[in-house]
Amino acid sequence: MSGTVSSWILSSARSSIILQGKGRWYSICIPNRNKIKWKLVFSKTRPSPAGSCSLDRTFSFPKAFRHTSTEEEHFSFQLSPAQINDILRAGELSHRTLDLTGKSASSVLRFESNQLASNSPMEDRRSAATCLQTAGMMFGVFDGHAGAACAQAVSERLLHYIAVSLLPRQRLEEIELAVEAMKPVRPILQWHRHPNDVEYQEIASQYFENLRVYWQHLLDLDAEPGFSLEEAMICAFKRLDSDISLEVQAPHENELMRNIALQVAFSGATACVAHIDGVHLHVANTGDCRAVLGVHEEDGTWSTLPLTRDHNAYDEFEIRRLKREHPRSEEKTLFVNDRLLGILMPSRAFGDVQLKWSKELQHSILENSCDVEALNIYQYVPPNYHTPPYLTAEPEVTYHKLRSKDKFLVIASDGLWEMLSNEKVVKLVAGHLTELNMQRPPLTFKKPVNLGYMHNLLLQRKSKGLASLDQNTATHLIRHAIGSNEYGEVDPEKLAAMLALPEDLARMYRDDITVTVVHFNSQTIEDYYRSH
Repeated sequence: MSGTVSSWILSSARSSIILQGKGRWYSICIPNRNKIKWKLVFSKTRPSPAGSCSLDRTFSFPKAFRHTSTEEEHFSFQLSPAQINDILRAGELSHRTLDLTGKSASSVLRFESNQLASNSPMEDRRSAATCLQTAGMMFGVFDGHAGAACAQAVSERLLHYIAVSLLPRQRLEEIELAVEAMKPVRPILQWHRHPNDVEYQEIASQYFENLRVYWQHLLDLDAEPGFSLEEAMICAFKRLDSDISLEVQAPHENELMRNIALQVAFSGATACVAHIDGVHLHVANTGDCRAVLGVHEEDGTWSTLPLTRDHNAYDEFEIRRLKREHPRSEEKTLFVNDRLLGILMPSRAFGDVQLKWSKELQHSILENSCDVEALNIYQYVPPNYHTPPYLTAEPEVTYHKLRSKDKFLVIASDGLWEMLSNEKVVKLVAGHLTELNMQRPPLTFKKPVNLGYMHNLLLQRKSKGLASLDQNTATHLIRHAIGSNEYGEVDPEKLAAMLALPEDLARMYRDDITVTVVHFNSQTIEDYYRSH
């Protein structure tokens, strides 16, 4: 990207040149005295009045490096390499699975994750957790729209719903007895979180009570729940979405809890969750996040194995499904301009009750609420809205039995896939791993080992250039997603320009990006097949 192109980006914004937006919600660009304004059909972004409840909380990269408007007098795309790295690495998260001997007995060797915001505030969320009372680990990526509230709630709750669905009846009974007696309950999940990942502390007790109602429902079943993993994931997705819908209809003791329930239900989120237990990999997907497996073939080449389908207007299966669920008279209006009812890009999502409830129920809930405009909630019934629901949160679940040649899994929001193909992502991860291994000198210890000796070894690594590489594979993917030129190489000037884009322009060039890369332990997988 040359300086001329950087200048064009800025001048195009100031001259009201209309660029193609990538927003989920149907948007109209309105030029007005050299300013670009985006009119969102469902949700407008504006400051909340004093005293109102604003729920769009998340981490953001250092504000000092990002402009808020193209109208700033001293606007510049110039960022130093250090500033670029600070921005790109602000959301890094990594975790390595180790047993008491310091080795990894799990099929998951480690995972690395990162996020980069485009929206302000960011609407993507992520989750990672180890199951403590059943086997396995879970990883989730959640792409919000019309605000971050739904993605936030789903990221906090969905893994718990899945974990509860997998518990045996005896354990559910023990948990229920402990809660009744007001005794401590052993955790179901061990969360792996970034320090800036936020939680809805204000409503945690209600979330727990509704989770309890769910496990009580499982206990009321005549027989042992006995869900397969696929059934557990489907049931958990559907039950959580149902709870989101019911919570906003229920009476609330205070205004804050009602406001949170409103914002969660009237915003939306797509979700992709992977459950990994030994060689058994299940991926549940609702919407257009994506999971892709990187496979190292015997001849040394890399291949790509997609584990999800994008649920949108470009998928023939989704088009046929929706046509089956609605009258033939609506066939031509189900998808308008490649969006569901002309409004929403994904055809499956949590929340979004505007596309699930009847007109009468929507009107009743909003009419009896406080100032919904202060919560960025706007009632809008699209044309040809006759036979709701048009949207479902039911996921498609894919099962894959891991092989030693399956090296990593990439789960990401569509902000990554809009920039990079499945094949390019696998190639980048594979190349990055090779480069890291080549630059990493073997740690040969001389006994006795002391801190000074270890420090010198690390300095040797740094002097050989390892520090110049992103240690986090997710960061490497984000760097290439927004900074690659037509030759697939990172252009420092383009990267700086894309990171310095102000809030009123960034969304026109890229979406929020969330990436989690799960690296598999080939030795553990080989040991499994040798013993079975």
